[in-house]
Amino acid sequence: MSPVDLAAVRAALHTVNDPELRRPIDELGMLEDVTADGGTVTVRVLLTIAGCPLRGTIDADVRAALGRVPGVEETAVVLDVMTPEQRQELKDRLRPERGIPFSRPDSLTKVYAVASGKGGVGKSSVTVNLASELASRGLRVGIVDADVHGFSVPALLGVTGSPTRVDDMILPPVAHDVKVISIGMFVQGNQPVAWRGPMLHRALEQFLGDVYFGDLDVLFLDLPPGTGDVAISVSQLLPNAQLLVVTTPQAAAADVAERAGSVSAQTGQRVAGVIENMSGLILPDGTVMEVFGSGGGARVAERLSASLGAPVELLGQVPLDVALREGGDAGVPIVLSRPDSPSAAALRAIADRLAAQPRGLAGRSLGVTPVA
Repeated sequence: MSPVDLAAVRAALHTVNDPELRRPIDELGMLEDVTADGGTVTVRVLLTIAGCPLRGTIDADVRAALGRVPGVEETAVVLDVMTPEQRQELKDRLRPERGIPFSRPDSLTKVYAVASGKGGVGKSSVTVNLASELASRGLRVGIVDADVHGFSVPALLGVTGSPTRVDDMILPPVAHDVKVISIGMFVQGNQPVAWRGPMLHRALEQFLGDVYFGDLDVLFLDLPPGTGDVAISVSQLLPNAQLLVVTTPQAAAADVAERAGSVSAQTGQRVAGVIENMSGLILPDGTVMEVFGSGGGARVAERLSASLGAPVELLGQVPLDVALREGGDAGVPIVLSRPDSPSAAALRAIADRLAAQPRGLAGRSLGVTPVA
């Protein structure tokens, strides 16, 4: 029997990612030792915390990876826990600088703050579907549920687990390849959160600074309706965030949504576009019943373009769809559960337009050094 090639074993283990950090375990310092005795390979893996909720996933992934290495007949996985010093090294490796990474001038993450003038327009449903669609395309996507008083993102994504704490660093749960954090993960049952402005600001600051999202392509913030404390905090903590304004076709909703978008004139933020949700109910005979009227999204885009002095586009119109509601109740966004539905098609088209928007390089270092 040929001896096991340890180089091949280590190459296979390099394909094993920590399910929360989404990086190879050997890069994270979690791979403590690898030995081979005949066809038996023993792997010692260091978990970040003793009660790691995904230890079973790591064990299974290591065994699956080594099962594809020629000569490996049996795998023994020994799970241990990092020392405080090893955890500090991990945190320093992941976050060499403190603060909010998405607010730095060299950040390449596109940040979209999804806003609405009033509640009940489907802002959260739009957020989770756009995030899930972009993640399904291979982009690295995160969501911050900034609606502290009316959090709903965990349920819409089917998240039931809690974040993992590595000392003062929080690892967000992952659902449908989207990393998500919400105050709903820290309260018992369906208890209300009765906080005033300073607490709301601190919660948002902690979500953005203490939660380790890693390198994201896109970050969505699901804002509470209106133009209150959280909207102001977002403009201060993430001045480069772009607003996505969600409205329904109804005139009353459009008027309020216009005010939500007009906040950008005071904060200096850019409005990435307007999304009209619940734009019509497609009946079995193919006709469309305009339950909430028509034209609200176009009116908001037109008025914001005039008041802001810059073009604001209507990015798309999402029809009413029972399947969209059913997907939200089941924790599976409609772009994944019913990708052939009219609503999913409209959401994908909006995601196309967001993905096509370039990330500006103004003020960012290109890492170029002149040569004498």
